[in-house]
Amino acid sequence: MSEEQTVIDIRDLSVTFHRSRKPVKAVNGVSLSVKAGEVVALLGESGSGKSVTMRSLLRLHPKGTDIAGSMTVSGRDVMALSTRELGQLRGATVSMVFQEPRLALDPVYTIGRQIEETIMRHEKVSRQAASERALALFQKVRIPSPERRLKNYPHEMSGGMLQRSMIAMALACNPKVLLADEPTTALDATVQIQILLLIRELQKEYGLSVIFVTHDIGVAAEVADRIAVMYAGRIVEEGRVGDIIRDPKHPYTKGLLGARVELAHGRDRLVTIPGSPPDLAAMPPGCAFAPRCGQASDICLRDVPPLKPIGETGNIACIQYA
Repeated sequence: MSEEQTVIDIRDLSVTFHRSRKPVKAVNGVSLSVKAGEVVALLGESGSGKSVTMRSLLRLHPKGTDIAGSMTVSGRDVMALSTRELGQLRGATVSMVFQEPRLALDPVYTIGRQIEETIMRHEKVSRQAASERALALFQKVRIPSPERRLKNYPHEMSGGMLQRSMIAMALACNPKVLLADEPTTALDATVQIQILLLIRELQKEYGLSVIFVTHDIGVAAEVADRIAVMYAGRIVEEGRVGDIIRDPKHPYTKGLLGARVELAHGRDRLVTIPGSPPDLAAMPPGCAFAPRCGQASDICLRDVPPLKPIGETGNIACIQYA
């Protein structure tokens, strides 16, 4: 597969939940593509639509959720897949590493048994062959005493070891795409770095295309080739990681970068973004970030800015760059 080939192509994706009197439009017109072997970080505050966008690729949302737009993975139209075909896609073509592995793993089966079942679900191999591959995967993700750990139940392992187990399970059937939903959030700083380095190393080794969801700009800079910044269900800025870090354009991106703790040393106060994210069930007119933006004008409160190209490789949704 050519490195220039697009593996994930999302066009004008909208996701609406019907859980209350008013529909909640969690994602509103998102378009995003990921090439073979590329890592794209979805960056933004909680509730910005990052995880909803990613889970849409596997159609993991509950019944009654309205999904509009198009999504293709390795040339397959995700919206057109049957339940059976979705089952084949999940794990074999697209795998996911969840934020909290204790909730993602079944507490009544050993870790080894769960990895074996994953392999046997997608490939016609014996349990012995699946067990041998599970052991090789545990060795690959550097779990100590792998033979013994395969016999552990989830509650017998630390958070870091569980996350390594989840990564091993995600790689069990040699997928082309890895979706990582804030996989280091619940871990301490030292273990977090280890997991980030492991994901990046395995991504390069397997040639995976990765979407990495995070609210931490430092994490995005560590693992990603490109960053897509999300706010209130829309992508507001997108570009190469170096460009975004060195020269952010959108006021929201600038606010995220300015609010980093490491930049606060020597200052009296940590710089924060004023206000709160909007209610997705009652979105204001115009740019969703305008009420929190120090550079907003009347037109920002009236018109929703489209995502437009800026420079050679970037995109931005801001009236200032219209």
